[in-house]
Amino acid sequence: VEQQLRVDDADADGRDVVIERNRAQLITRPHLLERQRQGNERTGNRRRAGATIGLDDVAVDPDRPLAERGQVYLTGTQALVRLPMAQIRRDRAFGLNTAGFVTGYRGSPLGGYDQQLHAARKHLEQYNVKFQPGVNEELGATAVWGSQQLDLFPEKNKFDGVFGMWYGKGPGLDRSIDALRHAHLIGTSKTGGALAVVGDDHGMKSSDVPAACETMFMDLQFPVLYPSNVQEVLDLGLHGWAMSRFSGGWVGFKIVADAVDASSSVYVDPAR
Repeated sequence: VEQQLRVDDADADGRDVVIERNRAQLITRPHLLERQRQGNERTGNRRRAGATIGLDDVAVDPDRPLAERGQVYLTGTQALVRLPMAQIRRDRAFGLNTAGFVTGYRGSPLGGYDQQLHAARKHLEQYNVKFQPGVNEELGATAVWGSQQLDLFPEKNKFDGVFGMWYGKGPGLDRSIDALRHAHLIGTSKTGGALAVVGDDHGMKSSDVPAACETMFMDLQFPVLYPSNVQEVLDLGLHGWAMSRFSGGWVGFKIVADAVDASSSVYVDPAR
């Protein structure tokens, strides 16, 4: 593509002098597609020196993040999705037939958690994990409270126990205090357990007030776990349900964007 620049030459009696400059040849879309096609053809010869490799030539196992053992690559949000399935695996290893129940109300930094849970619904159902978004935070907390009362109707029980996970952001914890306090006072099942996951927004990135859940958990007399990376989201989450079963009370689980939005390779194993 040639571009002509017209300038005025004051020394040439006002006559216009046309200066032609050859600009760099612009690569149009057809040229780009042709180059991509040629590159794909070169990848066909794996042993040829200098052969290019495209994304289509890289094998990716979509089920790898669900592997029971080994090293997997996860985001913090995906680790939270995987967490109840990991608990089911641990329970099965100990001969327990349990189920999981996840509910709450989204909010940054847990704004995408429910979307990831919806995307993994078929996998969650295979592990008897039920996800039900809450109308608001306190109704979700009340629902998890109910999941710990299976002993009231033993003749109708399909499972040995149901462990629950409630989630919300800092202001959501504030408005759910009454439901959570009574749920904690009533207690949890010895083969169930309840985890209160709170996403804190210290810098008011998407909140109208700074949020820090520690003081509210102290008032509720909840012990608090605070993972600093993706690996600890999995490890401390399992510790949290174990603590809840042992103590008969709820356990707080504080998480911030630095952990939930991060991604890393983690080690998974039901016996970890």
